[in-house]
Formats: sequence, structure tokens, C-alpha cells
Amino acid sequence: MRFKDKTVLITGGTRGIGRAIALAFAKEGARLALTYYSNEDAAQQTTALIQGEQHIFLRSDVSKPEEVRKVVNEVALQFGHIDILINNAGIYIPHSIIDLPYKEWIYKWEKTMGINLNGPANVCYCVANYMIHEKKGKIINITSRGAYRGEPEHPAYGAAKAGLNSLTQSLAKKLAKYNISVLGLAPGFVDTDMAKPYIKGPDKEKILAQSPLNRAAKPEEIAKAVLLLSEDGIDYLTGSIIDMNGASYFR
Repeated sequence: MRFKDKTVLITGGTRGIGRAIALAFAKEGARLALTYYSNEDAAQQTTALIQGEQHIFLRSDVSKPEEVRKVVNEVALQFGHIDILINNAGIYIPHSIIDLPYKEWIYKWEKTMGINLNGPANVCYCVANYMIHEKKGKIINITSRGAYRGEPEHPAYGAAKAGLNSLTQSLAKKLAKYNISVLGLAPGFVDTDMAKPYIKGPDKEKILAQSPLNRAAKPEEIAKAVLLLSEDGIDYLTGSIIDMNGASYFR
């Protein structure tokens, strides 16, 4: 088992991409700490699906700094160390700059940035300080194709993911001397509940045709890539943002 005795913290780990990543790590022997925001049903479903008994599930709003610190401290206390962090929690809220009242624009902008950028930044801070003590670790941030191509109906999402890419590269430079690798994985559309209104909606044919594969990614494909990036022996990839968008966008 590739990740036997490794502790993996996955934010947003009980549904969609996060659940697929959790299941893949569990099959490879990892001990998991999975956070979720509010969906208790999804957490229970993931509990029933996952292999092993050493895993913990923690309810947390990653946009709240004190909840982040509490969760990371709890994981370190339970398992003694954190080997791998997967920053996956995210939201995708439409908020056109043209159509919204100013107060609603501000609310949706701040909510998106809080979960998609500020949250991962604070999780990185708290986890990195444990990894620095151990002088090893992997941090993988799930970013997005939207960081590069622009998101006209979801501008805070695109801005947050671009910021997360930059954060990934900044931390890769800063943490390299502690043997901590920091990478980003930037998918396009993935077949999850969050993407369902788009990939199964009235414009689905146009959206799926963005990729010459004529489909969205499967969550399991993203999970396989995350496991590959989490393996030992590829430290020279640190600072890389890996595109995984089915050839739908090149940069």
C-alpha cells in the first residue's frame, strides 16, 4: 500500500472530488482526516464507503480562521503528524458584475474568496507549521482552469483560484528547505454535484465539447492524479501547477 501509515488531511473531503480522493487514499492504506462544511448526509455516506477504521470526520468552515486552527490541531493530536494536505474545499457561486446589486456582489465575492482562497491559505499556514517540525510533507491545492481562462459569470472563483496558484508557488519556494513540496492541480469541469447544473444543463453539449474528449473529467481521474502527485520521489515537481482539463484550455 503506497500510503500506509500516512496521515492525509482533505478539506471538503466527503463529496465530489474530495470523496473520490479520500476513497483512493483509503485503498492505499492512508489514515484520513476529512472536513466538511454542513452536509451531514454526504459525510455519513462517505463514512459508509471508506475502508478502514482510523479515519476522522470534522465539521468545519474553512473560511473561519479559528475553526481552521482547531481542526488542524485536532488532526495533529489524533494522529501525531500530518503527512499530506489536500486543499479541496471550494464553492462556485454565480455573481455577474452587471446583474447584481452592490451588497449582493460584495457578499458573494467575500464568501467565495473566504472559502476558495483565504481558507486554503490558513490551512496551509497551520499544517505547514507541523510539517516544518517534521521536516517533510506534501501540500496539494486543487485550483482550476478558471484561474487562466477567466470566469465572467464567476469572477471571484477565477480570482481566488489564480491567487491559490500564486500562493502555491510562493509556498513552494519558502518551504523547500524543509523538504515540503507544494503543488497545484487545475481541473476543468469535473462530473460532480457542483458542476451538474452546467454539464447536465441546457448548454451541456456546448460545455462538454470544450474538451476534444467531449466529456467532463471523472472524480476518480482527479483522485488518481492527486495520489501520483502525493508520492515520494517527485520532489522536483514542487511549485508546479498541473493542468488537467482534457485539452480544453492551453496556456
